[in-house]
Amino acid sequence: MKVASYNCNSIRARSPIIIRWLEKERPDLLCMQETKVTDDDFPADDFAAVGYRSVFRGEKSYNGVAVLSSGAVDDIRYGFDGAGEDEGSRLISVTAGGITVVNTYVPQGTSPESDRFQYKLSWFARLRGYFESRFTGDSLLVWVGDFNVAPEPIDVHNPKRLLGHVGYHPEEHRALAAVKEWGFIDVFRKHRPEGGHYTFWDYRVKDSVARGLGWRVDHIWATVPMAERSADAWIDTGPRQWERPSDHTPIVALFED
Repeated sequence: MKVASYNCNSIRARSPIIIRWLEKERPDLLCMQETKVTDDDFPADDFAAVGYRSVFRGEKSYNGVAVLSSGAVDDIRYGFDGAGEDEGSRLISVTAGGITVVNTYVPQGTSPESDRFQYKLSWFARLRGYFESRFTGDSLLVWVGDFNVAPEPIDVHNPKRLLGHVGYHPEEHRALAAVKEWGFIDVFRKHRPEGGHYTFWDYRVKDSVARGLGWRVDHIWATVPMAERSADAWIDTGPRQWERPSDHTPIVALFED
């Protein structure tokens, strides 16, 4: 199973890139965040034309999550409550071949001094409770998405200067670590322990991709049984350099049966 995560930063604006990438890579599941579209306007037909089914939950101009699948998925749940009334446009889960994939768009947090930052920290705490109440460490579970946190110094281009900024703040590190301690392994780091790999480059920074001025804030984590099945993981920087790109790029993991 090939699983990918991509913050598309507006699915309608990025549809040509997504379709091009799907045809090139053919993942089994592509989990997306920041679709920024209401459900009525989601371009499901465009993806169906290249062989992908869509499940999604969104809202106008903000947030939004989706999963595109090349095969059947079931047990589709939205939000913390499963029905989409509680953070349905930030969390979606599906099961494919007995494996559950939880796709999240974690709140960005705005600034460490803001109420939104505290909301982000509480969101991680709620997410830990979500995993605790629905799964065990032995579950075949993969957690993906834009976590909006770079966990380690090698996940940002300048850790000394950026420490304390939103996305690379000690309080965020503690909040994310508490979720990880429940029973997750960073699948990308299992296969790529060295630095210099990023999934996000700020539009406002000139030539940020070429200059290596990135952050690794998009992730694929898994429980131990699933991490043991992982055969490889990588970041595809190509789409970030195509015409009209998102400020993020896909991260991919391959799991063996």
